[in-house]
Amino acid sequence: MHLGFLTPEYPHPRVLSSAGIGTSIGNMTDALAAEGVTVSIFVYGQKEDAVFTENGIKFHLIRQRKFRLAGWFLYRKFLQNYLNNFIVVDKIEAIEAPDWTGITAFMKLRCPLVIRMNGSDAYFCKLEGRPQKKKNFWFEKEALKDADRLLSVSEFTAKQTAEIFKLKKNISVIPNSVDTEYFNPYSKDIVPDTLLYFGSLIRKKGVLELAQIFNIVVEQKPEVKLLLLGKDVNDIFENKSTLELFQQKLSPEAKGQVQHIPGVAYERIREYIASAAVVVLPSFAEALPMTWLEAMAMEKALVTSNIGWAKEVMIYGETGYTEDPTNHFAYAEKILRLLQAPERAQQMGKAAREQVVKKFSTEVIVQRNNKFYKGVVGK
Repeated sequence: MHLGFLTPEYPHPRVLSSAGIGTSIGNMTDALAAEGVTVSIFVYGQKEDAVFTENGIKFHLIRQRKFRLAGWFLYRKFLQNYLNNFIVVDKIEAIEAPDWTGITAFMKLRCPLVIRMNGSDAYFCKLEGRPQKKKNFWFEKEALKDADRLLSVSEFTAKQTAEIFKLKKNISVIPNSVDTEYFNPYSKDIVPDTLLYFGSLIRKKGVLELAQIFNIVVEQKPEVKLLLLGKDVNDIFENKSTLELFQQKLSPEAKGQVQHIPGVAYERIREYIASAAVVVLPSFAEALPMTWLEAMAMEKALVTSNIGWAKEVMIYGETGYTEDPTNHFAYAEKILRLLQAPERAQQMGKAAREQVVKKFSTEVIVQRNNKFYKGVVGK
């Protein structure tokens, strides 16, 4: 079986960027290749054209093209022709693409097309309560309508997406996976009274709520420190640095207890997770967050949001706590509860890893992906 994956991101030094979608695709394709599946990765929107093979996976870096008119259409047609060429030459039996921006809208491919829902622009606009450009909605709707099969990383995302686009098609659900051998509870001293947030500093991740939550934590426990690990993003509502808006909400006492590290190599993220006493991830908008799975795999007790997908990942009071991030006092109370009882946090961390190993480990999820694609190719 030969599968192709069309994506704007992937965790590779030659690729411009990678976030949660890239990480999840990387985990999946590595695991599929190890199972004997032939894999080709097509990364569009890049600064160069290149084709190379590493660890049995064939990579296509596809440079962003510029067109005088209708670039949104002509670049899609360019990608269509590029993919169709290699579908024939390399005998690719199915192509997977993300729902984000509806990149496959208006494409006619020579093999089945699967769209995996990691969260479309329309999905995130709904969760964040902001308007979406009509053009973007159109692209995403057309792409989903024309796909041969639909996949979602969570039941919540599947349901919301079906409602948004009025989809009548069946949507299969296979969650993201995490490499539990790489993200493991390796020995590293925990720094007492340290909180870790990791991911982009952006409103939809609950960062601005976290500032007010941290003010309450510091009132009760002045020695607590918060590390923000991730790049600053310009706020879509106020057109200002999210970090700047975050700092404006901090009390004078809390300001001195916060450290921001903007850029960290992927390999070093584990070190920061390992040394944290509690991981705080109060996100408002996710499909199925990789950050949660990575921290849980490292036996960290989490305090997360309690929205939609949370129930598919977390077990309240067992793997950590879920809480409404806008309820600042309740959220802070859950953090303090874990800081004041390290034994409880450790116990929850162990339960968190057990949950991930059982439901979200690469070994488990690769079998589900393999079975799904055999069904696609068989048809």
